[in-house]
Amino acid sequence: AQKINPHRDFYNVRKVDTHIHHSASMHQKHLLRFIKKKLKIDGDRIVIFRDGKELTLKEVFQSLRMTAYDLSLDMLDVHADNSTLHRFDRFNLKYNPCGSSRLREIFLKTDNRIEGVYLAGITKELFQDYTEAKYQMSELRLSIYGRNKDEWDKLAKWIVKNKLYCDNVRWMVQVPRLYHIHRKTVPNMNCFSDMLRNIFAPLFEVTKDPSSHPELHLFLQQVVGFDSVDDESLGEIKIWRQPPVPDEWKDDNNPPYSYYAYYMWANISVLNKFRRERGFGEFSFRPHCGEAGELDHVV
Repeated sequence: AQKINPHRDFYNVRKVDTHIHHSASMHQKHLLRFIKKKLKIDGDRIVIFRDGKELTLKEVFQSLRMTAYDLSLDMLDVHADNSTLHRFDRFNLKYNPCGSSRLREIFLKTDNRIEGVYLAGITKELFQDYTEAKYQMSELRLSIYGRNKDEWDKLAKWIVKNKLYCDNVRWMVQVPRLYHIHRKTVPNMNCFSDMLRNIFAPLFEVTKDPSSHPELHLFLQQVVGFDSVDDESLGEIKIWRQPPVPDEWKDDNNPPYSYYAYYMWANISVLNKFRRERGFGEFSFRPHCGEAGELDHVV
């Protein structure tokens, strides 16, 4: 087959990575280089509010007892090795550069004291790499938690304001299965239906009237699908009888994987039909599973 397709081999055929977390899309050397550069040229910038006071980037590193000279790949410790296999807790810790949640908030979050400008900066550098590589493409994953309806607008504003567009990149939206946590910590989260409403209501609103969420309308043109994510190794309740509808799921237990999957699929299916009628792009639903969860997750 390769012989009848001249000038084509593995290096110049287009390759798409369909599962990259945006906050982990850069390699560790790239992240290290970016952090050192910002510490050198932007060290006096106020980047975070902690313990009742605002801290500059230099002060954050002083509180961690580190300098730019001290930083190394080993100290950064963001590489997922075999110790993270089947260990979602260890995998999540790898998102904390140097084991510090402060550095994660500053460099790898979109909604922070500096409005995600550092993450936007390193994303633009990453996009430049994709453009120069030409044949490498990816679907980067961003999270929507369903805590409130403003999440979509904040994320879309960050994308549009920083002009994060690349011909070689599309976005996936992943929804962490964290209802049981939101139920305890988020005001007015009274049932599972509230979480679904926070996730999907803005999408129906912008499909009906793009001018109601202009940045979101632009952002959705680059979104290709949804995923459902969380730690599959955690035990889940089994539903043997007719399950309650989302309006009636009011206890503190987290719904099982299949419950999330069904109601996300149902909402996305209706949304796709609506968007098709309006002439807008549709979304796929690609929940991933199988590493550490129950066998029925892969059915």
